[in-house]
Amino acid sequence: MYAYTAFGGCPLTWNGFSVEAFSGLWEFLKLSSASGVMLCLENWYYRILVLMTGQLENATIAIDALSVCMTINGWEMMIPLAFFAGTGVRVANELGAGNGKAAKFATQVSVAQSTVIGLFFCVLIMMFHDYLAYIFTTSSSVLQAVESMSVLLAVTILLNSVQPVLSGVAVGSGWQAYVAYINIGTYYLIGLPLGIIMGWVFNTGVTGIWGGMIFGGTAIQTLVLIIITARCDWEKEAEKALFSVNKWSKSNSNGRLESSN
Repeated sequence: MYAYTAFGGCPLTWNGFSVEAFSGLWEFLKLSSASGVMLCLENWYYRILVLMTGQLENATIAIDALSVCMTINGWEMMIPLAFFAGTGVRVANELGAGNGKAAKFATQVSVAQSTVIGLFFCVLIMMFHDYLAYIFTTSSSVLQAVESMSVLLAVTILLNSVQPVLSGVAVGSGWQAYVAYINIGTYYLIGLPLGIIMGWVFNTGVTGIWGGMIFGGTAIQTLVLIIITARCDWEKEAEKALFSVNKWSKSNSNGRLESSN
């Protein structure tokens, strides 16, 4: 990618390195850091699920079954993650161009498409819940454990078909820090304690831990993001983005004039 950019692949936009590369670097760093924290909080949440399952009595089968489910979920997650990247770029471009309605339309289309795909895989898992684990094992105990968790897997896939797209909208709109706080509240202050209560207090094992973390964390976080996105004033967001772009362009123009002088 560097070679393509630097050696002629982008003749209209790449003019070589200059001091301008460092303009606005602090603002970019703040956005990138917030985005990194936002994504880390989401990824660590599911890693904690595996760690918590490992603390259960006779956890070997539970870990095996959960690993199968998380692997299947990870395969399907590649599709919503692609929507995450594409939606973030498209929304950012439309807002930066002052097109609030176009940003809203891109959000609606992306969420609808990803949800339909998630529903397809959700139904597929429910239809073939008896055979899911045969890709990985022939152990009857693991097969039975995966089958018992197939409903949770289907719900997780459906929620994860919506949530990453909304996170992409947040990235494109510059809401990373805001969503990071939402993730802390929903995942770690609601979902994680609920998973602990369901798993150990009510003695429901890995199913309770996973169910508590999904319905207490991921579902609430997705609902909050839906409400925020639905109530967003896209025209106002476009005005804010356009103001930032114009301010940045003016700053760069002044810097070039000072350099030429």
